[in-house]
Amino acid sequence: MIELSWPQVSARRLQRAGLVAGAGAPEETVAAMCGAHAQVMAAAELSVGLRLDGVTRTHVREALWKDGSLVKTHGPRGTVHLLPARDLPMWVSALSSLPAGPRPASMRMTDEQTEQVVAAIRDVLGGAELTIDELSEAVIAATGPWAGDLVMPAFQGWWPRWRQVMALAAHRGAFVFGAGRGRKVTYTAAPAAPPVTDGLTGLVRSYLHAYGPATPAEFAQWAGGNATWANEAFGRLDLAEVRLEGRRAWVLAGDTEVPAEPPKGVRLLPYFDAYVVAGRPRELLYAGGAAERALAGGQAGNFPVLLVDGNVAGVWHQRRSGSRIDITVEPLRDLAPAQVEELHEQARRVGEVMEGRPNLTIGPISVGPHA
Repeated sequence: MIELSWPQVSARRLQRAGLVAGAGAPEETVAAMCGAHAQVMAAAELSVGLRLDGVTRTHVREALWKDGSLVKTHGPRGTVHLLPARDLPMWVSALSSLPAGPRPASMRMTDEQTEQVVAAIRDVLGGAELTIDELSEAVIAATGPWAGDLVMPAFQGWWPRWRQVMALAAHRGAFVFGAGRGRKVTYTAAPAAPPVTDGLTGLVRSYLHAYGPATPAEFAQWAGGNATWANEAFGRLDLAEVRLEGRRAWVLAGDTEVPAEPPKGVRLLPYFDAYVVAGRPRELLYAGGAAERALAGGQAGNFPVLLVDGNVAGVWHQRRSGSRIDITVEPLRDLAPAQVEELHEQARRVGEVMEGRPNLTIGPISVGPHA
């Protein structure tokens, strides 16, 4: 059985998840990443831009809102992601197969009510782009007053019952995010495309190519499914078992190639970057003090991280004022002079992607994790 070391796997993932920057289009990079987390839109723009030479947030926005080569929708774990429009049918097929999770009795909807809401969302957004208030009014009118019951705790208020179906409706392909109306988020119909019958197999393939070796449990955590669902998905593929630092894991059959050289380089990754969210085992990626400093209750992505030679080696924060971007980096170990130079280059790239003037400070950070 093939034994793989963490440096070998880290170098492989850096390369395949697009962190060896180069040429290409945003949608190709997002496909390689298996989606870019976009709950914080600026972080998504940075995740994509830092992987491509000369690309700025404007290029990412044009791919999303002008060219339509990207879409914004609910992806893995129900969180908002940028996905390639060409791959949306695969994602819809895969994510619509996720088993339903439990709901509190006070919020519960019957299967029939759920189907009514999903159908209503699909119908009212056909040819329209609506704010959440406009969409809520239309869904309640199409289904019944029960859909408007204020039963969902939300920030300092309550959302109507039907809102709990939003992620499910997106996973069914009923909508994607619209371009927005001022500061208001909007929703619109998903682009028309032929359906895919077994997108889950395609998604597992993409995930293992980018983030393998991995286990079904790790795939389940990344996607938001359960063990049975993930085991069945892995069982449909021709896989090869390997050992990663003594742990059992799987890759696609015949896909055991690793780079000849260990991972090198200094990188700044924003909130919820795909490399760290999908990166497991956590104890290898976040070795030593990195776990205590850069994880939030074991969850990756809540802190932007400094990556050194493929491992988390610090945290960072940016604050924008006009065109000025103040970047503070807190390394968890001493950096060699050459690594400090690389860090300055990374700060310059952050400024380029975000279309601002970066100012780098190396020192402690008091800002807590993103919720």
